[in-house]
Amino acid sequence: MAMNTVMCLLTDAEGTPLGSAMYIPHNAGHLQLINLVNTFLNNEEKLSYSFYVSDEELLVSVGTYMERNSVSVENVLKIVYRQQAVFRIRPVYRCSQTISDVHEGEILCVSFSPDGKQLASGSGDKTVRLWDLNTETPMFTCKGHKEHVLAVAWSPDAKCLVSGDRDGKVCCWDPSKGELLGNALSGHKKWICGIAWEPAHLSYPSRRFVTCGKDGDARIWDFTLKRTLIVLSGHTRAVTCVKWGGDGTIYTGSQDSTIRMWEITQQGQGILKHILRDHAGWVNSLSLSTEYVLRTGAFDHTRQVTCSDEEMKKIALERYIKAKGKVDSPERLVSGSDDFTIILWEPSVSLQPKQKMVTTARVTGHQQLVNHVYFSPNGQWIASASFDKSVKLWDGVTGKFITAFRGHANCVYQISWSPDSRMLLSCSKDSTLKVWDIGTKKLKHDLPGHKDEVWAVDWSPDGEKVASGGLDKDLKLWKG
Repeated sequence: MAMNTVMCLLTDAEGTPLGSAMYIPHNAGHLQLINLVNTFLNNEEKLSYSFYVSDEELLVSVGTYMERNSVSVENVLKIVYRQQAVFRIRPVYRCSQTISDVHEGEILCVSFSPDGKQLASGSGDKTVRLWDLNTETPMFTCKGHKEHVLAVAWSPDAKCLVSGDRDGKVCCWDPSKGELLGNALSGHKKWICGIAWEPAHLSYPSRRFVTCGKDGDARIWDFTLKRTLIVLSGHTRAVTCVKWGGDGTIYTGSQDSTIRMWEITQQGQGILKHILRDHAGWVNSLSLSTEYVLRTGAFDHTRQVTCSDEEMKKIALERYIKAKGKVDSPERLVSGSDDFTIILWEPSVSLQPKQKMVTTARVTGHQQLVNHVYFSPNGQWIASASFDKSVKLWDGVTGKFITAFRGHANCVYQISWSPDSRMLLSCSKDSTLKVWDIGTKKLKHDLPGHKDEVWAVDWSPDGEKVASGGLDKDLKLWKG
């Protein structure tokens, strides 16, 4: 063959070829490969892609890559393409606001609203605080809990806020006024571990949400009626985490080492669909490949708002379908455990026979318990945070190990992704936050400033701000 061409095979992350192997110019680089993929996929709107060879991003021409890595021109060069966000988020690197002496107790959870306009924080001082992100000042102090606030969750339409406490009580708030709606809701016998809302493309405006608790139950509530609709019982120990999938399936992870999948029938009953049993320790964390769009509903990084509920529901559905990828692609689920492992699952989007519900990949690598797992917004990566002081990056489609981010001097508690999936944020017992670059696989920014352990972190859906809080009772806002 002529030396000015290279035989290449383009494939997606799952290994599906994009046509046959083909000769491309020796000097073909990033732009030429993008044009090639857009042409083969018949994309009406030109999309952006990144390219990988042997898990390393291709940043030079194909010919230069082959020369530097001593790849024979007689070999077929396999290039994996991955769609990238067309927008780019600026990396956060400076603290724009430190708000002290507002919370009187440690900050246990922080969460930005889907529309990016407000921030909620929950604290050991038994309050939820709402913050105005334009002025970076406190808006409301929400009182109603009598114990530590352990979890807060915004509805995907950004109109409702729910919080759960150490006493098992649930509070429903009007975030526009900071008012408690009704009384604190009773049901759980022990503390609340997690909260998830029904996706916007399934129900709009938002009404139903699910909580899970140390009492071993999960409860589905109606925000409008302020009461429990369904109790999901069956776990033999505490339920540590809960997710509400885009097909309506509810996933609960427990200290009994299992993950249970629940279906809500049209008659309003909760039915156990399947039990995933592969973990040998507590299940600490769950994440869905579509999690970013399930959280943000119809709101994208531009924070645009349309008028009607029907239009918002339609936009949320379009975003969900796009996030799933291929028409026949199921939502993927990842779980992190005390057994030092994370497992990637592909529960079917339909009610298939039990034996078809199998794990697609089991990945090990952490030396201590896995505290948090999180899919990137584009679903292409999985990040895991561990008490072994490391953050690890995995392929979100295959479960293959990519790299380890090391730099924290103590346990890593929580992670959060930039909306464009190009950066990852971690917070640690060592009092720092760190921003990691997914492209270079290196530390991008070290963010010291907290005086003690940092327990909670969130990156705003519009990408403009990061919030953090922890043992020092300070809420910090960070910017690019």
